[in-house]
Order: sequence, then structure tokens, then C-alpha cells
Amino acid sequence: MSAQPPVGESGSGVGNADESAVSGGGLPGVSGKSDISPDNHDSPLSRDEAVDSPEPMLPEPVRTRVVTLVAAAMSEVPVDELPPPLRKVAKFAPHRRARLGGAMIAAQLTTDVLFRQRVAAQAGSEAGELGTAVAQGSSPAAADPVEVAALAYLLRPAGWRELIEAAERALSAEADRLAVADQVHQAEARAAQAEHDRTVARVEVDKLRAELTRVRDELGAIREQHRATLRELRDTQASERRAQQLYATEKGRANRATADHEAELRRLRAKLAETEQAVGQARSTAREARSYDEARLWLLLETIGQAAVGLRRELALDPAEVLPGDVVADQYAQRPEQAARQPARAMAEDDPARLDQLLALPRVHLVVDGYNVTKRGYGELDLEQQRQRLARGLSGLAAQTGAEVTVAFDGSDRLPSLPTPPRGVRVLFSSKGETADELIRRLVRAEPNGRPVVVVSSDREVADGVRRAGAYPLPADALLRRLASR
Repeated sequence: MSAQPPVGESGSGVGNADESAVSGGGLPGVSGKSDISPDNHDSPLSRDEAVDSPEPMLPEPVRTRVVTLVAAAMSEVPVDELPPPLRKVAKFAPHRRARLGGAMIAAQLTTDVLFRQRVAAQAGSEAGELGTAVAQGSSPAAADPVEVAALAYLLRPAGWRELIEAAERALSAEADRLAVADQVHQAEARAAQAEHDRTVARVEVDKLRAELTRVRDELGAIREQHRATLRELRDTQASERRAQQLYATEKGRANRATADHEAELRRLRAKLAETEQAVGQARSTAREARSYDEARLWLLLETIGQAAVGLRRELALDPAEVLPGDVVADQYAQRPEQAARQPARAMAEDDPARLDQLLALPRVHLVVDGYNVTKRGYGELDLEQQRQRLARGLSGLAAQTGAEVTVAFDGSDRLPSLPTPPRGVRVLFSSKGETADELIRRLVRAEPNGRPVVVVSSDREVADGVRRAGAYPLPADALLRRLASR
């Protein structure tokens, strides 16, 4: 066991000056007397300390025990008799002194002989019989070598260095014994582990042997299955060769049939092209003939229409009680489906003076695109005032010419209530999802063939639509100037 550093910070012994300060009559300032305290200069302790020799290298357990004994003994020493460096440490509890001030205590023991003798007397007194025996230079057989060495270091009896060395040898022997015991324990553990490993290995060998037997059995079954699979493979390959031969034969037949079909398809396509060419020529001839027939039919219908106008004048038929425009107004909520378009009856005129000529026709029906006219003539007014002004003007025109007058506006669903129309004017509003343009077209299609219908709108789409239906379209400016001239 290696030696530990000395208790103090310096390895040199206590000087002669410090030794001469200790009187032979006892330890001044130590309360009480002890049978182990030195009585004179001739005591073994004084004679040993007079020798100028270095401090011994204490083993760590001995050093720790010395500090613990001194820390406990400091409680019995008055504070003013303690060395100044240790007075703060003395305020701690003994166990905290040893833990926090151990280095300071050890350093003071190596440099202050008087302090060491005081705490040694107290430690020896507390040790009892063991302290007395150590002070006399003997070591009981059953005593703890660490305790004996710590007391010997403090009391310094004759042969105290031999007691410390004996304690060091005992500690070294104990450490060697513990090391040997640990090695023996480790060897026994390794032997037990080796025996366990051998047991596990025997079990694993038995398992592997059983597994090897099973694998051999499976291998035999797999080999038998492999032989059967090889036989099936040979049979399958033979069948595949026969199938490939049949496939090659059928492929040749299919290629020949495809070639024949393609040749027939080319022949049919050529025949189809000839047929389409003949049909195109026939259609062209038919279109030319139909154009000629339509021209003749138009001339005939125009002649019949003129004759019907003259006949209506000669017959002077009484006015009908129900007008077509009334039918459209009555059926307005049900939104009847649009009737089929009728053949055109007149050509459009863009002359404002033409309005009076058209209104002079018998039983003429004037249809006005309301907002199209008002926004061109009264755009600065709000919509309600526009409607009222146009309706008043159309009422006077109806009274003057005797014509049936209908004005169509967009969006009845946008008005809180429909106004009462003026006398002689029918006011209609388009329903949700319908425009005034569509309402005007329905009014025109509802009229019978031969009755003149005049539509006032600057919307080109409306004008073209009613012209195709046989009405006379006029721009909004013609009606506005006609109303302004009244």
C-alpha cells in the first residue's frame, strides 16, 4: 500500500524553538489532567519530539481519523486557546469541521506542537483504555490499527513511528486480503458463468441437432418436390413448343386474312369516295333548284300578301274583342314557350317619317323597347320617371292614331309594385330570368300572319330578330322625335 502525503503542508519536523516553548510541568491552558500527559522534559514524548526528523507519510485512513479526532477534541478547548486560523472552524459542528476545515487542521498539527499536545491529551482521554495503552507505547492486539496509528501520531509516545508503520502494514495487508478476496470472488463468478455457458451451449447443441434433423427431412421433401417440378416443367415446355407452332400457323392465316380485308377496305373506300362525290353534285343541284323555287315562292307570297291587304280593306272586318298582345299579357305569368318563327313580312326602314306611315296601316300594333327608348331620350331622369314620361307620350300617340300600343320593360321582380298603365297603352315587365328583348320577340311571334307590327328599338339584335319574324323595326330616335313634335 503506497504512503499518503503528511498531515501538514510541510514535511519538516517541528523546530527546536517550538519544542522549547512547551514546559515540562504539563499543557498550559488545557482543562483537566490526564494520565497520558507529559510531566517533565524527560518523558518519552518530549525526548521523541526533540529529534529533528521529518513528519511521517500517513496512510489516507489514518490521516482522515486524525482530523476527525482533532475536530472532536476542539470542542473541549477554549476558543481563545485555539490557533487563530482554526477559530472560525471551531464554530462548526465536529463533523463539519472535519469535512470543511480538514486541510487547515492537518496543516496546524504539523506546525503547532502546543495545539497538537492539547488536542492529543483530549483525544487520548476520550479514547479511554486504548488511549492509555497507546500513550505507554503499546498496541492492544484487538485494537483497530487505524485508531492506534491516529492516537500514536497525536500522543507521540516512544516508538510511535513504529505504531504508524505497523498500522500501515496492517492496512496494506487488509487491502491485499480484500484484493485477493475480490479476485477469488471474480474467479468463482467466472467459473459459475463458464458452467452456465457450458450448460446453455449443451442445450443449444441439442436444439441445433434437432433443427439439423428437421432441415434434413425438409431437404429430402424439397428434393422430391424439385424432381416433380422438373417433370412438370419438361411437360410444360413441350406443350409450349406445340402451342408456338400452332400460333405461327394461325398467325400466317391471320396475316393473309388481314391482307384480304385491307384490299377489300381500299376498294370500299374508293367506292365511298365516288358515292360522296355524286352526293355532293346532287346536293349542289338541289340547292340551285331550291333557290329558284324559294325565289318563286317569295314572289308568290308577296303577291298574296298585297292582295290580302286590299281584301282586308274591302271586307272592313269588325275589330276583334281579344287582341294577340292581350293573350301574351294574360299568359305572361305562365311564361309560355316560344312559338315557331314565322317567315319575314317586311323590310326595315330607318326614316323617322316612316313611323306615321306605318301607324296609318289598319290594325297596326306598335311594340316599344321601353328602357332602350327612355335612356336615349330621358337618361337624366330616374327609372320610374322615365317609365311615366314614355307611357304618357305613348298614350297620346295611341289616342291620335288608334294603334295598339305595347311597351316592354326589364325586371318586374325589381319593382315593389307595378304601376297602373295609362289609357290605350299596355305596359309589360319581363319576369325573372327573361329580358325585355325576349318579351318583345314573343309579342311579335304571337301576332297572326298579315298583321303589321312595328317594333321601336335601337338594339341591333332586337331589330334583326323582329325583322326575321316579319315585323317593321324602327330606331328609338324616330319615336322620340315623333313624341317631341306633338
